[in-house]
Amino acid sequence: MPPLVLAYLGDAVFELYVRLYLVNKGITKTNSLHREAASLVKAASQAHFLQKLDGLLSDEEKDVARRGRNAKSGHVPKNAQVTEYRLSTGFETLLGYLFLLEREERITELLGHLLNEGNS
Repeated sequence: MPPLVLAYLGDAVFELYVRLYLVNKGITKTNSLHREAASLVKAASQAHFLQKLDGLLSDEEKDVARRGRNAKSGHVPKNAQVTEYRLSTGFETLLGYLFLLEREERITELLGHLLNEGNS
């Protein structure tokens, strides 16, 4: 499957996991939920997350993220730098790949590592 298709899927998977995480933390007011979710799913945060996961990823997962990072989408959002956007696309590609392989435990493990340590 093309990396950008996996990235689109991974974007949706990540958005869902982030919203579930925030609701489970007790954030239920719509405006607060949106604001918190937006801060976690923006390209800069995703780029940071991929970098933090580097030591935890298998060679296969690193390869998938690299292919996603190197995929050419044709545009960069106005609120992201090119480097951040590429890294965030790699992160989303990895999540989409794991989701399609039904490796939800691995997704939960990786995102739990990122989200439960305070997003630093």
